[in-house]
Amino acid sequence: MIGFDGSTLSFAENVRQTKAAVAAIKSINADIVVEGELGYIGSGSEIHGTVPESSLIFTRPDEARQFAEATEVDVLAPAVGNMHGLLATMVRGEAKKHLDIGRIAQIKAAIGMPLTLHGGSATDDDDFRRAIEAGMTIVHISTELRLAWRQGLEAALAAEPDDLVLYQLFRKSSQAIQDVVTNRLKLFNRL
Repeated sequence: MIGFDGSTLSFAENVRQTKAAVAAIKSINADIVVEGELGYIGSGSEIHGTVPESSLIFTRPDEARQFAEATEVDVLAPAVGNMHGLLATMVRGEAKKHLDIGRIAQIKAAIGMPLTLHGGSATDDDDFRRAIEAGMTIVHISTELRLAWRQGLEAALAAEPDDLVLYQLFRKSSQAIQDVVTNRLKLFNRL
């Protein structure tokens, strides 16, 4: 799968550039799945301490339909209360994000194609379940995995401050990531 993110562009420019990207990718191999993004969910590499005002721009079902038809993407990543890069919020253990489940169902009904939840980390578990039931097909939790890795490494360094053997230090980080993945797979498959 290849994702093209034109979400920071105007609607018309996002459509134009995404359509061009889809055409270019499909000309190489028509079987490549192409994902487009509509609505603001931030950048994966930015760390936000709070939810920026711009994240309140959710994907509208009518625009999702227009976007999907015009661009011919195979998968859509909409903005429905999700956001990349809320690591600072996760570390402090603040309130979880809440998704607009009704909007997810409306978008799914409007376009009838797979949906991706980008920026899923720090989302309430019940919202994850309900989002999947409403039509969310793919869930991204990269920030959650990165946080588990870092906390695992910090725990390993604190427990063994003189250890310089990387594979031993990274064992705790790997286990922390595995624990998150196992728990999330159990949650996502509990429908």
